[in-house]
Amino acid sequence: MIETIRIETAGPGLYDFTGEARRFVSGAEDGDGLLTVFVRHTSCSLLIQENADPNVLVDLQAFFRRLVPHTDDPSMGWIRHNTEGPDDMPAHIKAALTQTSLGIPVQNGAMMLGTWQGLYLFEHRDRPHRREIVFHFRGD
Repeated sequence: MIETIRIETAGPGLYDFTGEARRFVSGAEDGDGLLTVFVRHTSCSLLIQENADPNVLVDLQAFFRRLVPHTDDPSMGWIRHNTEGPDDMPAHIKAALTQTSLGIPVQNGAMMLGTWQGLYLFEHRDRPHRREIVFHFRGD
């Protein structure tokens, strides 16, 4: 079973898509298996992260901005790929440091996430984008 969803981003941030994934796995005929989630882009990524305290998401964004600033920052003078703007290569680096796919066990048609876990698209680019995320469920 495969489905693609689209998420409209409004710039950098973490976009929760846990509900869409729950809906997808709840429709699986065989309720036990593995959900694979894959983002079809190279300048954003996927995270399983806390969904209770929004400050966790704010702090993650701040950390990655400090870790990999835009290429117009003097510390990033070594970057060669800058044809798509000062946020592009840093976005690729951030995606390389995180994940572009996730595997989540599913039991009885429900993802086996922890109490405070949610699924997030981590947008690394400054301008809005339309991102595609692929869900693939394989039952036992």
